[in-house]
Amino acid sequence: MTEAMAVYGMAFAKLAIGLLAIILQINLMGKGNLAPTSALDQLQNYVLGGIIGGIIYNDQIGILQFMLVLILWTILVMTLKFLKGNLRFFKTILDGHPVIVIEKGHILTDECMRYGIQAAELKLKLRVAGVQYVTDVKRAVLEQNGQLNIVQFGEDNIRFDLIDDGQINQFTLDVIEKDREWLEQEVQAQGYSIKDVYIAEYNGGKVVIYPYERKNVAINIQRKETSESQRFN
Repeated sequence: MTEAMAVYGMAFAKLAIGLLAIILQINLMGKGNLAPTSALDQLQNYVLGGIIGGIIYNDQIGILQFMLVLILWTILVMTLKFLKGNLRFFKTILDGHPVIVIEKGHILTDECMRYGIQAAELKLKLRVAGVQYVTDVKRAVLEQNGQLNIVQFGEDNIRFDLIDDGQINQFTLDVIEKDREWLEQEVQAQGYSIKDVYIAEYNGGKVVIYPYERKNVAINIQRKETSESQRFN
């Protein structure tokens, strides 16, 4: 009886530590794993669940060893998220990139087959988006999270950002047939650099910038000082 209580007590302690680890990861790394939008978010959930579930009933792994595994996994995930947020190369490796599967009413079957999209699945995604015929689709893009982003003929908006987290989205530039030099000039014309930009959208032929707050404050102060200087002169 005493031995059984010790086993269940150990399992309960591990479960409590595991729950605390999940809460800690959510608070440290954001709410992304509550509604995963990337492969890394999904992987984080799967592996963390596997670690907790696999170790709870393993008597050979003590609480200290369990905590060490959780700490190492948390450090690894935080490192990967940091690299993904600062290096485009790692972001592409971890999350992949959007893939065009329909272009001007024509299905790119090679791309569909490469990414395992069956015909029935593609048609289902189109119907869910309210599209009945492929010929009505100007462009359909498979997102990193598996969702299909559809632009129909007559729609001019680009549903992808030019810049995310201070990193240029080359895919969007290719879609609008622009280059990096053009984007850098547009951003500099508004008083920013690429790394200052949290999100940049392409709307109505113009680049709309949403900078990091600290940089936005600095730019506004600089503009105010310039305006006051010109007024006194």
